[in-house]
Amino acid sequence: MKILVTGNLGYIGSVLTPLLQAEGHEVTGFDCGYFSDCLLEPLPSLRQITKDIRKIEPSDFAGIEGVIHLAGLSNDPLGEFDPDLTDEINLRGTLRAAAAAKEAGVSRFVFASSQSMYGVSLKDEELGEDNSEKNPVTAYARTKWEAELGLAKLCSETFLTTYFRPSTVFGASPRLRSDIVFNNLVGCAYTTGKIEIKSDGTPWRPVVHIRDVCRAFMAGLFAPAEAVRNRAFNVGIPNGNFTVRDLAEAAQASVPGSELVFTGEHGSDSRTYRVSFQRILTELSTHFRPEWDLLKGGKELVEFYNRVGFTADDFRGRKTIRLAQLKHLIGEGRLDSKLFFKN
Repeated sequence: MKILVTGNLGYIGSVLTPLLQAEGHEVTGFDCGYFSDCLLEPLPSLRQITKDIRKIEPSDFAGIEGVIHLAGLSNDPLGEFDPDLTDEINLRGTLRAAAAAKEAGVSRFVFASSQSMYGVSLKDEELGEDNSEKNPVTAYARTKWEAELGLAKLCSETFLTTYFRPSTVFGASPRLRSDIVFNNLVGCAYTTGKIEIKSDGTPWRPVVHIRDVCRAFMAGLFAPAEAVRNRAFNVGIPNGNFTVRDLAEAAQASVPGSELVFTGEHGSDSRTYRVSFQRILTELSTHFRPEWDLLKGGKELVEFYNRVGFTADDFRGRKTIRLAQLKHLIGEGRLDSKLFFKN
């Protein structure tokens, strides 16, 4: 299949595109390049369109059959960087991309959505895709939910849209992120020898490995149309809801000799939720078979750190902290106030 991946120069895209290439697909990347110089390990070459998602046109999809849309400001801190920009990029940019793809004759559009749209859950049961209340509390979460609603209006018999809502992702990538929970815990243990948890460790956090997330997105391209058309899928693994204590203990186990301390100074964090993965694990089981757990992923991270010579500066610097990289580009005068490259 001829596939275009938006946001291919980010954390997930840098793992997804080689997987697609290894399976024989013709891959085109589309990315403005915010994080292009955050590379810790070489990647295979591919056809690259360097362009902002807010300027995407039907001509960019010439010959493309399927799209995996990753591009966007990638988490809540980036979303709060400027809520108006989050609307421009994550919402209007997504809908512009989908409309252009539809006009160009693309048949499938897979959207990387987010479980953050569920917000803070006051209920004890696991949250399903359709019937659970959507309570987005950040610009990032709200735009993901509104983008799904907008994409549903574009969906048709000839233009299939489908929405995958990953748990918080972890795992090694040539463009690693250290600003997400399990990667942060393992990186802290590796670079300092110590993990300090300021809550009591009881909040729930669904997490999923980056390669399993990539396989889920690929399922959106290749599963039968009736299984995925205009449908949302929580992306996770069996028993994929973990407490912060679970995550911290797995991180400690990944770095032998590291110390784990729960200070409890922040008490019980209100940001707690559990998610149901029954739909993706049953209805897409032919195409999505998760293979990674915390211990396997933690071991992989440590092996990656050793291989690339990972340092404390890498862990705390702009190469792996997305907000720090954007601030760096602004400080250098390479980005304007709307996050467009000046050149």
